[in-house]
Amino acid sequence: MRLPRSLQARLGLSLGVVLMLMWIVAATATALIVRKEMDEVFDSTLQETAQRILPLAVMDIVNRDGNNVTQRLASLRDHEEFFTYIVRDAEGHILLQSHAADPSIFPDYAERGFSQTATHRFYSDAALRDTVRITVAEPLSHRARIAREIALGLGLPLLIVVPLALAAVILAVRTNLGPLRRFRTSLEARSARDLTPIPTDDLQTEIAPVAATLNNLLGRLREGFEAERSFASNAAHELRTPLAGAIAQTQRLSAETSDPVAKARASDIEATLKRLTRLSERLLQLARAEGGPLRLDRSADLRVAARLVVEDLARGLEPGRIALDLPNAPVISDLDPDAFGIVCRNLVENAVKHGARDKPVSVRLTPDGVLSVTNDGPVIPQETLSRLTARFERAGSTNDGSGLGLAIVAVIAKRIGSPLSLTSPPPGSVSGLEVRIQLPVNSAWAK
Repeated sequence: MRLPRSLQARLGLSLGVVLMLMWIVAATATALIVRKEMDEVFDSTLQETAQRILPLAVMDIVNRDGNNVTQRLASLRDHEEFFTYIVRDAEGHILLQSHAADPSIFPDYAERGFSQTATHRFYSDAALRDTVRITVAEPLSHRARIAREIALGLGLPLLIVVPLALAAVILAVRTNLGPLRRFRTSLEARSARDLTPIPTDDLQTEIAPVAATLNNLLGRLREGFEAERSFASNAAHELRTPLAGAIAQTQRLSAETSDPVAKARASDIEATLKRLTRLSERLLQLARAEGGPLRLDRSADLRVAARLVVEDLARGLEPGRIALDLPNAPVISDLDPDAFGIVCRNLVENAVKHGARDKPVSVRLTPDGVLSVTNDGPVIPQETLSRLTARFERAGSTNDGSGLGLAIVAVIAKRIGSPLSLTSPPPGSVSGLEVRIQLPVNSAWAK
């Protein structure tokens, strides 16, 4: 039989089994000791009965007119007689017997002392120079019944004591393992990016070193991730100024030269530098999404951030290219407006860049916090959809993009615990892509 994997179940089971075995052993030993003592008591009773009755029987027999007449003592009241006796003379004639005595079970008198048959235990004694002999009998079934009652008295409590003991053991184990259980619960409730130390104040001495080692590991991981995020953020930030200067110099060079080849080459350099600038911005957003706080202790209306992002993106596009649909009531959320702006900007930019140019991009925010961005375009296979949220994944697109937009949105969605879904084609359409994310909102406002 395989033991359960739970430490609590193992301790409860093993302690319960050991307790039950110890009780059985103790009850068995007690029953054997009691049986031995009981035999000694019953033997003493047999002997005492014979020695008490024999003098009285002698006096009764001596005072009779005819000594050879058998006399059976009458019973005063009906009762179960466990000890019976007969009194005989030297020739074996019965002179006196108890009312329930059966002479056929009594063996011939041999000598003073104890004897036993298959059914009875006897004690024999004699007086008047062995001319008057008494034998007292006790059925062995009487002793066996008493022994069974004692054994049941010791064994029946097992049916009550053992379940109660098991319940007490389980309760004690559960109570003492409470800190370990809370430690496990805190680990299970953590997200993959929560690297803060785990409280270890009330852990037992045996488990505390494990928790301390785990916290040290989490600390080293946190420092490593912080170093990576800091490097990416600082590198992207430091690239902004030289990239802006390089773009300005390239534009000036293009304006000053009259050579068509040089102008074309300057334009290519400018386009490359602008792509590098956009990539540095995406890296900054990715570092913000992975490391910065996304939920605040204050709430804001998501409609304001959505309107600002769409208006900013629509300036460089033809009128009607982006269709914004916002609810009349505020959409209140504790999501950082900057993080929401990153989500909204990346989704809308991605839809505009990869969607059909003659069809508008639909941006819709519902009162319950669902942000959906839909564009028109070719249907994307399911296996390709599953890869779109990977970093630097362009899914075969030839458009000028970094491959980080949807990856940044996926990181933010995972950190705030919101589902992100990509559907192609959108429900009710035959082409295009819909990206939908459920944002956290204040339930009181959502109603």
